Amino acid sequence: MPIVNIKVTREGSGPGRSAITAEEKAALIKGASQLLLEVLHKSLESTFVVIEEVELENWGWGGLPVPEYRKRLQAKPK
Repeated sequence: MPIVNIKVTREGSGPGRSAITAEEKAALIKGASQLLLEVLHKSLESTFVVIEEVELENWGWGGLPVPEYRKRLQAKPK
């Protein structure tokens, strides 16, 4: 029984609002399940997909909170 965990930031939306639409979530579930079917021959019925939306302030990257990391990335000369 495979379990796929997908985490996305809840950017660009207000409290309690989803960052991705129901249609996008359905596409993620279908795509992840299909991938496991094709690669590992796991049936669609035995595959579970969990999508978790994480508030941006609870997300880190490069040892920093994401907003701070992005600020530093933008400040770097190209």
